[in-house]
Amino acid sequence: MIGMRPILLVEDNAADIELTMAALKRSNIANEIVVARDGVQALDYIFSEGAYADRDPEPPAVVLLDLKLPKVNGLEVLEKVKAHPEHRSIPIVMLTSSREETDVLQSYQSGVNSFVVKPVEFNAFFQAIRDLGMVWAVLNEPVPAKRP
Repeated sequence: MIGMRPILLVEDNAADIELTMAALKRSNIANEIVVARDGVQALDYIFSEGAYADRDPEPPAVVLLDLKLPKVNGLEVLEKVKAHPEHRSIPIVMLTSSREETDVLQSYQSGVNSFVVKPVEFNAFFQAIRDLGMVWAVLNEPVPAKRP
């Protein structure tokens, strides 16, 4: 599909990365999956800076964002993206193991589109990722990209 936007997975846990990618692939999600292992890499990708300065600046279809990240945490990434006029419409799903009420509240107050607690059980985690991929990469109609 021409113009298919990538999914940005921001996760530092190797096992969760592997499982998330397997679930998306098994769901026949054809979007490229870009992995950022910390908040700095995520921001560089979204803002086309650093190692991603030469990438196509089209925004990802969705950002699956862990809350607890090295360098810059997920909440800071969320706040920086949502504060930027050209990027605030990017759908961001907080995908985390935290059930802390303050984390949920701060995420929604900062503009997160969805807050999903990672299921501990393997099959439930797999199904949750498949469902997220289907909703955000297939069913959701993204904001049109700016054209010159």
